[in-house]
Amino acid sequence: MLADLTDGSSIAIDAVAIPVLIVIGLVVGRFLKRRAGVHLGILYRLFCITFAIWLPLEALRNNFPYRLPMMHALRAANVLLATFFILALIHRYYWELWYERNRKTKAPKFLTQLSGLVLFIVAVFIVIGGIYGYSIEGVVFGSTVVVGIIGFAMQDLLGNIIAGIALEIGKPFKTGDWLKIDHQHAEVIEVNWRSTRLRTNDDIYLDIPNKQIVGSTITNLTYPTRQHAIRLTVGFDYATAPNFIKDVIARSVASVHGVLSTPAPKVFLKDFADSAVIYEIKFWLEDESIYNDIVDGIRTNVWYTAQRHGIRIPFPIRTVQIQKSSVTPHDALSVARACVRKQPFLQLLDEAQLEKLLEHAKFQRFGRREKIISQGASGESMFILLNGEAHVHVQANGTDNLVATLRGGDYCGEMSLLTGAPRSATVIANTDCETLEIAKDILGEILQQNQVLVQKLSELLAQRRMETEGVLASSPEIAQLATQKEYTESFLKRLYSFFEL
Repeated sequence: MLADLTDGSSIAIDAVAIPVLIVIGLVVGRFLKRRAGVHLGILYRLFCITFAIWLPLEALRNNFPYRLPMMHALRAANVLLATFFILALIHRYYWELWYERNRKTKAPKFLTQLSGLVLFIVAVFIVIGGIYGYSIEGVVFGSTVVVGIIGFAMQDLLGNIIAGIALEIGKPFKTGDWLKIDHQHAEVIEVNWRSTRLRTNDDIYLDIPNKQIVGSTITNLTYPTRQHAIRLTVGFDYATAPNFIKDVIARSVASVHGVLSTPAPKVFLKDFADSAVIYEIKFWLEDESIYNDIVDGIRTNVWYTAQRHGIRIPFPIRTVQIQKSSVTPHDALSVARACVRKQPFLQLLDEAQLEKLLEHAKFQRFGRREKIISQGASGESMFILLNGEAHVHVQANGTDNLVATLRGGDYCGEMSLLTGAPRSATVIANTDCETLEIAKDILGEILQQNQVLVQKLSELLAQRRMETEGVLASSPEIAQLATQKEYTESFLKRLYSFFEL
């Protein structure tokens, strides 16, 4: 028997067995890590070493009774380190493989941590009672003072654990949901055994104890669907009709990126305040991560829309506001006079007609990413871009194509002004833009007084259509003249009909 061996033989066996057992343990660990994906670290290496030392000594313990304290220490170390090894196996084979395969979802971190805590406590009790022989009841409940201190110290800890269990059972939210916490919008990152971790729109991380979460009202912005409504308020003066304001603001909100088209945005008259009529804007969104960008876009669009429609956003009645506008319509006219001669059809006007046209033009501002005109929409005006930059998009065959970039002095929408045709493209402000809008009514007055101008416009439009269709490059001269005559007569009829000449 091994127990009857001499001290020398025992030492020789230990010298051979310990390295062999360590190597076997490390080989097994490498296999589990590479082939099975079990997460093993330095604690497993320590377990291999303590196990390799303990097993030969345990087999030869009758030869070395004086080593009993050391044996207790080795047994205790083996139990505790083996617990971490068992937890790694459970985490891989149960939580990561079986649980995810059967539940079709990732295992909650709270459950994995709680189960690990329970198993570790059991291991500690085994060490105390099974190895060292102490009474568990005596250790835990032997001193009233100790029990009181431990109970007081663990009050919050146990409260958070119980609250975490309640959150896991009730599932008022899950990882990835957006919550409203203390007037902040935050995304749930994880729920562990002690706390819930969240991340706000500003990438600020919050670590809130589970007991505090359970004790407060939870506003889940994602459940049962990610689609939810948000409300903003804005004030306008008393002079403008409420229904007009509602229609104008609702359209400007609908064009903001991130605002859902269905359900459509709504505007409500909320209150009559001291210095303004308060309107409430209700809109729907799905992506809470861009909440700040959406709110900024809405408030920006509302300002530009109000400016274009002459709707005043009043200052508080206690504030005296003295300001000088940086850009006035007169300034815009001076800029427009310098660039209108770039437009072929405006070159047909004499100075008096051109001055009359510009004086009645409407100065408009558009904010970045606002639509100046929309493809397919009806229109009876054109725009001259005074300052800024705009992109021209054309939708065809289900794709959106960027076809041109407009800058100061360029124009768009002239075909709708001259013929009433639907807009052929979408023009979106790439930067803040200042424009002059020339409408049908004032141009119609000029055409009524100058029938020769109508004929020249018809010829110009026919020429442009031929250029667009490639007629000038592909047809002989006689065919070009016939086509030009046909197109000129067609546009002449349209001009007479559209302007009621």
